[in-house]
Amino acid sequence: MTLQRLFDSCQQVFKGPGTVPSPSDVQRLCHILDVMKPEDVGLSKDLQFFQPNSVVVEGNIRVTYATIYECHNFSLCILFLPETAVIPLHNHPGMTVFSKLLLGTMNIKSYDWADPLNSDNHDSPSKLKLARLKANKSFTAPCDTSVLFPTSGGNIHEFTAVTPCAVLDVLGPPYSKDDGRDCSYYSDTSFGSSSNKEEFPKVEDDGHCYGWLEEIEMPQESEMDGIPYGGPQIDESIS
Repeated sequence: MTLQRLFDSCQQVFKGPGTVPSPSDVQRLCHILDVMKPEDVGLSKDLQFFQPNSVVVEGNIRVTYATIYECHNFSLCILFLPETAVIPLHNHPGMTVFSKLLLGTMNIKSYDWADPLNSDNHDSPSKLKLARLKANKSFTAPCDTSVLFPTSGGNIHEFTAVTPCAVLDVLGPPYSKDDGRDCSYYSDTSFGSSSNKEEFPKVEDDGHCYGWLEEIEMPQESEMDGIPYGGPQIDESIS
């Protein structure tokens, strides 16, 4: 019952909004997630969805999700991305997120603000804000869990499915408009290509790659369809 172990640990690790799990608690959750298999949430690579070119869609390719569990402190959900589907660049305000690729190959591109303390100031004459590229590479299941934090680890990220994919996401705390944790979306431009780059400070050659991010309206391709979760159930009474 790996899923039950994950749930029990999440109840102990996530203390609510405004808190970040300790390094030992992060390691604790990663140890569970790293060994999780598709079967732990009722999935199999033999399902038709995960066969290459199995989903023929005209127009926008929709991502679907299944919520396993959600409370005020954390949520567990599975994201299903058909081949070539994209979850556009978006942030996770005040959240710690564990992403475990269960099936498929996926490219993950992620950024952190170059200046986290001033990422929300609006004094700049441009809407562009400088961000440091954290990752831009492909992962194939099985692989280690990726973790992002409120101000580090690639808090702003984008998923692109190279093949049909399933991703288990653990969010602590989950999105909540009422609590100021709404999702924002961004477009990115490589550093040096901005027509207004003279308005921004020069970036020293510190070995990091940078990009300009601009907040945008919610893209059409970010809309997801919810589906029922049909895998092993969690028993809240034994935690």
